[in-house]
Amino acid sequence: MKELICGLVLAGGQGRRMGGVDKGLQLLQGRPLMQHVIERLRPQVDSMMINANQNLERYADFGCPVVPDRIGGFAGPLAGLNAGLTATDAPLIATVPCDSPFLPHDLVARLAKARSAIDADIAVARTGDQPHPVFALVCARVQPHLANFLARGERKIDHWYASLKVTEVAFDDEAEAFANINTRDELAQHDRR
Repeated sequence: MKELICGLVLAGGQGRRMGGVDKGLQLLQGRPLMQHVIERLRPQVDSMMINANQNLERYADFGCPVVPDRIGGFAGPLAGLNAGLTATDAPLIATVPCDSPFLPHDLVARLAKARSAIDADIAVARTGDQPHPVFALVCARVQPHLANFLARGERKIDHWYASLKVTEVAFDDEAEAFANINTRDELAQHDRR
């Protein structure tokens, strides 16, 4: 029987490299980045949530529950993952960032296949020798471990992954799909394409 998967779009950052704007709400080809990401992820999962720490009402307009971090101070993607894991009953949660509108259409299926093959805690996308830790499929069973990690003041995603059973999944055939938009210049470049 297929395990239910909840999709979680991480939009909890401060957008510092983009001048402090909420990245998920910035327009690409006339539509918010968040809308592009949701359209790519929604067909791949059974339910969806958005992790955001500002503009909650605007994010709610995308038709998904919005969960803010349970830790103050814009604590990073692990705080967003923790919020999502706490808010869903799904046994698996697929995370993607709000600034990657070209994510693969088969991301979740490929991560799920690799994860279940070895019963890994987490499956992470990789291109070449570069892992993409926020493109991940995470087992809900790791939530207490994550909560303890965060409670100790830890924030680095690679340190947490190093303490778990992780499988990396090659996406060299779709490397461009992981392009993320961090600056206004990058947004303008993609807008012109």
